Amino acid sequence: MTRSTRERIIDESLRLFAERGYSATSVAEIEAAAGLSPGAGGLYRHFKSKYEVLAAAINEHAARTRSQVAESMAALSAMEASVDLEERLSHICRAGLAKVREESELTRVFFRDLSQFPELVAVVRDGLLQPMFDAIVTWFQAQPEYHDVKLDWAGISTVLGGAVVHYRLFQETVGELPGHADKEQFVTAWVRLAVGLLPSPRPAPVS
Repeated sequence: MTRSTRERIIDESLRLFAERGYSATSVAEIEAAAGLSPGAGGLYRHFKSKYEVLAAAINEHAARTRSQVAESMAALSAMEASVDLEERLSHICRAGLAKVREESELTRVFFRDLSQFPELVAVVRDGLLQPMFDAIVTWFQAQPEYHDVKLDWAGISTVLGGAVVHYRLFQETVGELPGHADKEQFVTAWVRLAVGLLPSPRPAPVS
């Protein structure tokens, strides 16, 4: 699908910010990467400043995350009747890993540059990270095996969601797999940990 000029500016700016840093990337470089004449002011037909491009990129990623989380939860709900718990856990773990990997450019920008923009840190926290953790809570509470089980789902989501985020962030920042565990090892261990944190599954209530 052909990207609009605005979309190209956002995509290429985030790539450049991730590669070079926000301060080291010029408006002219963004224009050139987006297929515009560098230095001709084409970016300013869509954005007032370089900062506005960064803010738009982060806000659009946050909006997309909320939509993706909703879609993933709907897909998981559709598969629950015919799939056992461990496979469902594996699916949600893999979805989380894929999402964090998808945000690799934004992750590099976050750690390198966003400390100077606390309002954008809040967008990442509330628009990208918290929805993922909230989705884990919602997912567990919706499983028939754990109907009416009273547990600290927020704490459990922090442990399990944090493990998924850390696995990908470690790769992004260090360049190696944490503990030298490959993806399949991680998913298997994550599922085992998830099951171990929970009480023995109870039979689904008879309707």
